[in-house]
Amino acid sequence: MVEINWDDFLKVELRAGTIVEAVEFAEARKPAYKIKVDFGLYGIKWSSAQITQNYHISDLPGRQIIAVLNFPPKQIANFVSEFLITGFTDDFGNIVLASVDSKVPNGALLI
Repeated sequence: MVEINWDDFLKVELRAGTIVEAVEFAEARKPAYKIKVDFGLYGIKWSSAQITQNYHISDLPGRQIIAVLNFPPKQIANFVSEFLITGFTDDFGNIVLASVDSKVPNGALLI
C-alpha cells in the first residue's frame, strides 16, 4: 500500500450522485451498464459500470452512489465515460457499489 498525505486525498473529488438512468452497454467487452448520474451543481454525467452480477438495471435509478469526478473522460468502446463509479469486490470478484447510508445532496463531497 502506498501511503498518501491529506493534501493527496483532497485532490480526489469523491462526490455523491443519484442514478437517474441505467441502460445495457451492449458494446462493452464485459457485461456492463451505462449509468447516468445527477451530481447537482456538477451536472448530469454518464459512466459505465461492470455491476451486472449484483444489480438489475431496474433497481439502479434512485440509488445514491459515490464517484470520482475529477478523472479525465475515458473512451470505452463507442462511449465516453465522464466519471468513475466506486465500489468494492465481493467474495466472487463482482462489484458492490459504494453508496451512502442516508440521502445527501447530489454533488456532496466525501470528507
